[in-house]
Amino acid sequence: MPLSLISKSALSFTLLTVCLAVFSEIKPAKAVSFSVLADGLDNVRGLNFAPDGSLYITESGVGGDGRCIPGPSLEGLLSCAGTSGAVTRVKDGKQERVITGLPSIALRPTGTTGEGPQDIQFDRLGNPYLLIGYAGNPTISDFPKNSPSWGQLYKVDLKTGSLKSIADLAKYEFANNADGVDVLDVSGEIASNPYAFTIKDDTAYIVDAAANNVLTVGLDGSDLKSLTVLPTQKITNPIFPAPEPGQVLPPDAPPSGQTPQEIEIQSVPTGVTFGPDGAIYVSEYTGFPFPEGKARIFRIGVDGETTVYADGFTQLSDLAFDAESNLYALQYGNEPQWKGVSDGSLVQIAPDGTRTTLLSGNGLESATALTVSPDGAVYVSNKGDRPGQGQVLRIDTTKKVPEPTSILGLLVGFGALGVCSFTKRSPSGNSKLQAMIRIMARRLA
Repeated sequence: MPLSLISKSALSFTLLTVCLAVFSEIKPAKAVSFSVLADGLDNVRGLNFAPDGSLYITESGVGGDGRCIPGPSLEGLLSCAGTSGAVTRVKDGKQERVITGLPSIALRPTGTTGEGPQDIQFDRLGNPYLLIGYAGNPTISDFPKNSPSWGQLYKVDLKTGSLKSIADLAKYEFANNADGVDVLDVSGEIASNPYAFTIKDDTAYIVDAAANNVLTVGLDGSDLKSLTVLPTQKITNPIFPAPEPGQVLPPDAPPSGQTPQEIEIQSVPTGVTFGPDGAIYVSEYTGFPFPEGKARIFRIGVDGETTVYADGFTQLSDLAFDAESNLYALQYGNEPQWKGVSDGSLVQIAPDGTRTTLLSGNGLESATALTVSPDGAVYVSNKGDRPGQGQVLRIDTTKKVPEPTSILGLLVGFGALGVCSFTKRSPSGNSKLQAMIRIMARRLA
């Protein structure tokens, strides 16, 4: 099987995951109905509802013809910068890009695994804020002065499309290096990739997938600081990809035949939300080689104590609570990215801890973000690692569709999630990891 980070495979492990669901007291996959709300998106990322009910979606774009650096590709492709990032709105059934010309970097010539606009949120007054990820080389400016740039949190004027910088997260990481790992990655870029955020009162809470920390900043730009650094973890008997002819391993992968018995991998946080108990909850993707069943959900209490709330996941990309205190966890993929398998999963965690896989595969693949609407439906950014094919799915968590009439149909249609089972820009346990493929290579596709 090709080891391309962007390839797709029909490999399935549904039988295994069904067995795991039984022995782990996890409910089998539930049949839910879903529909496509938006499509044709370029490396789709975060999404959120405005007070008027409109859905806003961030697109990381397809890069451009600007400066190029080694990209997160086993085929040796370059990632090149441009201004193809965008914000799209879905209102009254109409889909349109309302802000364009935003920073973007993606593999060339494919336009895959882009980074740029990562997330969008609204404060209690309805003001929108936009997070642009990646960080760039600290000595090089990819865009004109006063133009939107890398690693920034912006306040947005949707009427004019203008952006006002609230916080320079890349600059903060370069100056402070909260997790103590090398501040520059192997490409000479700042090892920072702000990936997602949430807002409570007048404060933004941001996860940096490359710096492995949670930051806070006032919406007026005051008091930018690191709240906590997410813990690493040790993995025994790790499994690494074996390159096909013409492919190369990521910089920190061990030479062939020299796989260590134990490695330490970084967290790579990807989603952040507040729980009904007032605590902060954070999802993690995990670092290369993205071991199955090792992704965790952290709880950060009001006292700052960080604990593991739930574990046993693979490549988590986001999380959110609904009004009934159910937590939804989104798996970007059910197996490591380097296997070329992109089927993702949506898992519901009830207040009592019971887990139910609502959707696994069946069209859900390379899933990058989610949000819960006021009516309780879950909206998911789908096919988030590619240009022109990104979607937003509306998943109804209450309305059932007819169940398959045979065990085979159940396995083919809705495989259960095997919950038990990025490098600093170079993937590895000893470098700053990041977001979606470069999240995995300091970026998250």
